[in-house]
Amino acid sequence: MVLFRHISFLKAVFLHSLTAFGGPQGHFGMMLKTFVAERKDISREELMEYNAFCNMLPGASSTQVLTLVGYKRGGIQLALLTLLIWMAPACLLMGSLSFLVRHIDNKSLQHDVFKYVAPMTIGFLGYASVIAFRLAVNNTITSVIMVMSAVLCFAFFKIPWMIPLLIVTGGFITNLSDRRIPQGKEKPRKINWANGWLFAFLFIAAGFLSEQARKNDWPNRRPLNLFENTYRFGSIVFGGGQVLVALMYEQFVIRPESEKGIQKNPNMIRIEREAFYTGAGIVRAMPGPVFSIASFMGGMAMSDRGTGWQVAGCIIGSIAIFLPSVLLVLFFFPIWNNLKKYAVVFRALEGINATIVGFLVASTLYMLKDITSSEWTDHGWMNITVITGTWLLLAYSKLPSPLIVIFCLALGFFF
Repeated sequence: MVLFRHISFLKAVFLHSLTAFGGPQGHFGMMLKTFVAERKDISREELMEYNAFCNMLPGASSTQVLTLVGYKRGGIQLALLTLLIWMAPACLLMGSLSFLVRHIDNKSLQHDVFKYVAPMTIGFLGYASVIAFRLAVNNTITSVIMVMSAVLCFAFFKIPWMIPLLIVTGGFITNLSDRRIPQGKEKPRKINWANGWLFAFLFIAAGFLSEQARKNDWPNRRPLNLFENTYRFGSIVFGGGQVLVALMYEQFVIRPESEKGIQKNPNMIRIEREAFYTGAGIVRAMPGPVFSIASFMGGMAMSDRGTGWQVAGCIIGSIAIFLPSVLLVLFFFPIWNNLKKYAVVFRALEGINATIVGFLVASTLYMLKDITSSEWTDHGWMNITVITGTWLLLAYSKLPSPLIVIFCLALGFFF
C-alpha cells in the first residue's frame, strides 16, 4: 500500500525505459524533461548533482541516476523497484534475442525506422546542455572549467577514465579558493563505511570462487564464471556501454581464441565472433540501458546447454551487470550526502557540475561528428529538422519525451 502512491512515477519510469535512446547522455536529457520539467519528482539542481555523483562511480551511470530519483521519492524499496522496471524491458528483449541470433542478419538491423534516432538524441543532448549550463556555469572559473572539459572530452572521448579524471580535476580547481563557500558551522557526522564492504565482499568472493572452480574443474562451473566475469565488468567500467562492449569482446571472443588463453583455461566462456557482433549491433537499436547487452551475452554463453540453462544465463548476466551499480550508488550516496557537509566537498560540486556541462557539450558535438557524410547527403535537411525540432519541443512545449521519440521513429519509417 505504501508503494501505491508511487504508481504514476513507476508508470513514467516504464515509459522512459521503452523510449530512452542515446545512451547515458541522451537519457539525461529525457530525465530532465520527464522527471524534472513535467513531473517535478526532483529539482534540476538535484538531478545535476546525481548525474555528477554517478559519473564518478563505475557502472551504468544513467541507471544509477534513475535509481537515485526513486530513492529520493520513496527510499530503498522504491529505488530497487525503479531499477527493476528500468532494466527489465531492455534485458528481456536482449535476452530473448540471444535465442534468435542464428536467424538475424546484422544488415537487417539497419531499418529506416532508426535513422533519425541519432539526430533526435543530439536534440535531447542540446536541451540538457542548455539547462545544465544555466544551472552550473555562473562565474569565470566555472566557464573555464566547462570549456576545457568540453575540449578534452571531445578530443579524448573514447578514453574511459577521462571523465572521472576531469571530474576530480574540476572539483580540485574550485577548491583553490575558499572565499565563495567557507566552511559552515554544522559539523559532519562520523561516516560509517561498513555498508561499502558488501560490494567489496561480493567482488572478492566471486573472484575467489570462480578461480577455485576453474582450477578444480567444478561441474557446471560456467554459471559461476559467468557471474564473476559480468560482475567484474559492472564493477570497473567507466565510460558507459561502449566500454563494456569492448571489455566483453576481449573476454568472450579474443581471449578464448588466443593460444595463451586456451593453455590457461581451455574451458573458458566462449562466444562466437559473429554472434557477438550481432548482439553489439542490436543493443544500439534498443531503448534503455546499453548494459542490457549482458543479458544477451549471458544467454549466448549458455546457449549450448539447452533452453533452461540459456534462460539462466540471461538472468545471471542481467543481475550481475547491474548489481555493482546499485550497490555502489545506494551504499555510497548516503556517505556522499554526509561528506557534502564539508565545505571542501561543497566547493568541489561547482567544478564537478561545470565539468559535466562540458561533457554534455562534447557529447553533442561528438554525436554530430559521428553522423556519416552519406547520411548528411541523403537526408541532411531532415537531420537538421529533427535536431532543431526535438530541442524546440523539449524547451517550449509540454509534449512528453516518449511521444517525441515515437514521432521521430515514425519519421524514419515514413520518410
